[in-house]
Amino acid sequence: MNSPTRLSLSKRYAILGVFAMLVWQAAWQGWLAPPVTVPVAVAVFLAVAPMLPAALLAVFRRPSAVFWAGVASLLYFSHAITELRAAPALWPLALVELGLSLWIIFTGNWDGLQAKLFKRNRPDQA
Repeated sequence: MNSPTRLSLSKRYAILGVFAMLVWQAAWQGWLAPPVTVPVAVAVFLAVAPMLPAALLAVFRRPSAVFWAGVASLLYFSHAITELRAAPALWPLALVELGLSLWIIFTGNWDGLQAKLFKRNRPDQA
């Protein structure tokens, strides 16, 4: 049996963001601004569904959890921008979603960004 790899600090922050997004979506759709056209349980399920695969992978300590969290965060990012534009009364809720989605995207990719942006010039490189 393969032992799970240890995640970097930035990837652990991304996983923290995954669970924060799940809690935020459940609170938004279930309590803070429940929908009037569909049952609340359906709205909560649809709101958390994109992040569930990443959360399950994180529970089982799979490194691919961060990748799938980033993919799902793009959906949440788009939803937040749409809500900011379409429902101005809900802008504080949408801003939290926007911040969480950006948090997951940037922390999940920080190791690669850091390697690319802050690489040192080594004498053996041409």
